[in-house]
Amino acid sequence: MNILPIEWKGDHVVILDQQQLPHSTSYEKLKTIEQVWDSITYLKVRGAPAIGIVAAFGLVLWAQSKQSNTLELFLDEFHKQGDFLASSRPTAVNLFWALDRMVRKVDTALTVEEAKELALQEALAIQAEDEETCRKIGEYGYDLFDDGDTLLTICNAGGIATARYGTALAPFYIANERGTTLHAYACETRPVLQGARLTAWELQQIGVDVTLITDNMAAHVLKTKDIAAVIVGADRIAANGDAANKIGTYGLALLAKAHDVPFYVAAPFSTIDLETTSGEDIPIEERPAEEVTHLSGNAVAPIGTKVFNPAFDVTPYELITGIITERGVISGNYVEQLKTFANKTTPVTIK
Repeated sequence: MNILPIEWKGDHVVILDQQQLPHSTSYEKLKTIEQVWDSITYLKVRGAPAIGIVAAFGLVLWAQSKQSNTLELFLDEFHKQGDFLASSRPTAVNLFWALDRMVRKVDTALTVEEAKELALQEALAIQAEDEETCRKIGEYGYDLFDDGDTLLTICNAGGIATARYGTALAPFYIANERGTTLHAYACETRPVLQGARLTAWELQQIGVDVTLITDNMAAHVLKTKDIAAVIVGADRIAANGDAANKIGTYGLALLAKAHDVPFYVAAPFSTIDLETTSGEDIPIEERPAEEVTHLSGNAVAPIGTKVFNPAFDVTPYELITGIITERGVISGNYVEQLKTFANKTTPVTIK
């Protein structure tokens, strides 16, 4: 099944509303930059690459709606609109990467009309490149595993979180294309259940054998179910290899280490933030208490209960077996290898 989470339609963006899954496959039209901001903030669009893509199209929507003959004023406002979209979520670096790329491209325009055209072409390029990037991630990830292997994952780093294929789920797509089999265990991913609502749904759509578990079953599964590897996505990877991903990932990495199971992070190079020295410097988004105290709108905790609800945690580099990127698989000294890979376009695997 070809799942398209984001489509440009000429004067609006169509998104798969991930808040409605798995019970309803619902698509929503976004016609304004404010609607794009809302779609990111309220998790209708989620997944670091997908956030970057839809934000880029958000700037296109603003540009197309702007009537101006003064390039300087247009560009000044374009920058401000980029800052507005950047305020939607703080952790996923792809958001800032995509917005910065859009701004730098549009700044080369000589006229307002050229600026509008450059914005559209750059957004389309970001989306197209992400699809190819995710396919390459899938191919490198696929090569790490054997036919019939079972992998454990958390949250959703699939095709619906990117342009196509996904990152951590990309090897499953490639296995299907090549006629081989990978099995999956999916952690439910509290508090918003991305694993239960999204990953289980997505893998079922493409015919993958997937078993859903609660997050607190992971240790038992790693001990008893012959898991070949844990594979997860990332929202930001620091220069030393520390990786921020959905809350619960760090605990899963510790469990994998305890059970001698390889732990892989799959992410495009745009998720690697060489300006951030370590995971200690990655901002961690905290979300509303209601995500923890309520399920499907129903209270599951006493009224007034204090809540701590970080959306992400950081897995230290020493727990990561390898980082799977479109340029190859990185392991070992992440500080040196990430710098090396930053300057490469030809894929290389470094052990």
